[in-house]
Amino acid sequence: MAKNFQGIVVSTKMAKTIVATVTHQYKHPLYKKLLKKTKKYKIHAEESEIKVGDTVEFVECKPISKDKKYKLLKIIKKQARLNI
Repeated sequence: MAKNFQGIVVSTKMAKTIVATVTHQYKHPLYKKLLKKTKKYKIHAEESEIKVGDTVEFVECKPISKDKKYKLLKIIKKQARLNI
């Protein structure tokens, strides 16, 4: 069963690869404080219209390379960009 994730793109510098972060919030079992854990995922993306700051949905798949084990499903929200 493949896992789906939503994350924010933080890097598009590699060819056909983007890096996205997924933030997970959880409560500490003893102290009950809310904690955030952030993890970076390398995602295979054929499309080149993705920019830093976009929100994307990706899914787990068979390994494409040493680090890439996820494929892009869709772009959920594009980051607002200024045309100056």
